[in-house]
Amino acid sequence: MRGFKKMKLDKIIYTLLACAVTATSCKKSFLDEQPSTAVTVTQSIQTPNDLADAVNGMYNTMKNTMLFGRDIPVLGDLLADNTYVNQSNSGRYLNDNNYTYAASTSAEASDIFSQGYYSILQANRVIYEGRKLGTSPDVSQLVGEAYAARALIYLELVNWFGTPYTVNPSAPGVPLVTVPSYVTGFSAKPTRATVSAVYTKIISDLDSAYALMPTGSTPLHAINSDYIAKYAAKAIEARAYLYEGDYANARDAALLVVQNGSYSLATTQSAFTGFWTSPTATTTKLEKIFELNQNASNNLGNTGLDAIFSQAGYGDIQATTDLYNAYTTTDFRRTLIIDGKRAGAQAYIINKFPNYSNTDKDETPVIRYAEVILTLAESYARLGDEANAKIYLNQLAKLRDPSFAGYTSTGDQLKTDILNERRKELAFEGLRFFDFTRLNLPIVRPAQTQGYASYPLVPITDYRRILPIPQSERDANPNVTQNPGY
Repeated sequence: MRGFKKMKLDKIIYTLLACAVTATSCKKSFLDEQPSTAVTVTQSIQTPNDLADAVNGMYNTMKNTMLFGRDIPVLGDLLADNTYVNQSNSGRYLNDNNYTYAASTSAEASDIFSQGYYSILQANRVIYEGRKLGTSPDVSQLVGEAYAARALIYLELVNWFGTPYTVNPSAPGVPLVTVPSYVTGFSAKPTRATVSAVYTKIISDLDSAYALMPTGSTPLHAINSDYIAKYAAKAIEARAYLYEGDYANARDAALLVVQNGSYSLATTQSAFTGFWTSPTATTTKLEKIFELNQNASNNLGNTGLDAIFSQAGYGDIQATTDLYNAYTTTDFRRTLIIDGKRAGAQAYIINKFPNYSNTDKDETPVIRYAEVILTLAESYARLGDEANAKIYLNQLAKLRDPSFAGYTSTGDQLKTDILNERRKELAFEGLRFFDFTRLNLPIVRPAQTQGYASYPLVPITDYRRILPIPQSERDANPNVTQNPGY
């Protein structure tokens, strides 16, 4: 169940950008759901202004509830050990909470797959048409944003639907579609590229984005946290290399962001609190690198990430006791969780996104500077440079908890400390699950007193660590094979 009318997709016909969707038994097709600012598939892009409109449409598709707007960040913590669905709930995410999803019934898997490829459609069009418009700073910036967005979405898709690169890079990933369907035709039925091939394309797109985009603003796009800027592309690349287990390249990409991106961390509790309570984009580069805009006139309403956590909204999902206890009483990040009540019983209420009740909703974070710092620390540690690993780890940890003297650990304990800091810092942003999968670790999900029935242990052999390819997609394109177990 969802807070908005659920679109039933009888077919996801994979062609173009990856997804022309028909709905033979429902009232509206998937393509009818595009936001008002999106450029339609058949409309040509003739000027830089047209290109900017298309980029804005691309971002609108990315912030949809079915992609980064809610499903991806929710599942990234719910399938791990950071959150759970309360017994008092509205019926959302119950199958995911219990690991009982299937190819024909998993709404979230189908949504992420279809909306992901729909967003890739928009990116493909921007790239294809934008390259015809020359190399002005505006065009280069806009085409670069589309390259980076396409890479980011493919990174999500290959991690949700493919075996982790670090486990088997030769395993089936997801189909690669990089040219609009109005160019290739609508009858293409691509097979799944290998995980390795998908990652190769991700890195290539991010390198293209970084090379194209100017350092500063252009007339059509001011550089703020609502748009992918030059060093945002490099931050996404650092994440991709980390997920590949390519720690030398992850280190180098993260270091470029740290040394040249001009980003910073909050140095006081008031600055930290202000960063999370502000619902607007920033040009200061404080903490934020890239987020998706949910402004007063164009937001997800009661279907957004803030609504699933807020007790003024659905409030179905709470933080686990184990996560709450991971913070010391002096850690600024503990203030983002409220020791409160749900349906009269004690619960740890997630308050990282506190603006649900306001007209201007919370921006949806996609990548933050703190993640880059932690990627740098982990990369150094796994490359054997523990001195630099602790410099960057402690840079973050000591700012977040002023009473903390800093980590002095070494070896495996240092790596564990870095993962624990990632857990505390990036909670409720959808990254925890992938820390388990990329490192091939079992997932222990402690039982919660007020929790809906759940799946307590997810071993590394469990096929449900990879989402099922939607059956509707396989019905439309038999060349797309199913993941084992489904």
